Amino acid sequence: MRILVTGGVRSGKSRHAESLLDDVARVRYVAPGPVLDDADWRARVAAHRLRRPSTWDTHESGELAAALATADPVLVDCLGTWVTRFVDDAHLWDAPIEEITAQVEDAVQDAIGAMGERVVLVTNEVGLGVVPAHRSGRVFRDVLGSVNQRFGAAVDEVHLVVAGRVLRV
Repeated sequence: MRILVTGGVRSGKSRHAESLLDDVARVRYVAPGPVLDDADWRARVAAHRLRRPSTWDTHESGELAAALATADPVLVDCLGTWVTRFVDDAHLWDAPIEEITAQVEDAVQDAIGAMGERVVLVTNEVGLGVVPAHRSGRVFRDVLGSVNQRFGAAVDEVHLVVAGRVLRV
């Protein structure tokens, strides 16, 4: 089963996604976000690790397709941090939106092609708020919205998490 879990920040997405793989001893947990060295980020990562079984293998990489290329069940948390890392690593924040979209789309296509049979993807739902004041915020929102649509079309189910409650879309 392939499932995309979406919702707002701190809505309970990660906890729900982890619960979808409760019955599996060995899971590849993919953390594709940027490598940040600040106390808040370290605390957040540590809290997530404490929640997961010790048998789950944490794989920190921005190479999403390579991280998905395994027969093991995979949990990716999250596509929003992956988009940030991808655009950062490619130095694309100031590029024309068409260039950003094309490069991200190629990477998404590769990732979808690499997905196994049991994959849970976590992402942020970013299109429900105000229009960001800065270009980088608008670029992120638009690119992630497109990424979410592509993965949403490639999975079996989409779960929307709101205030800890799950709606299967």
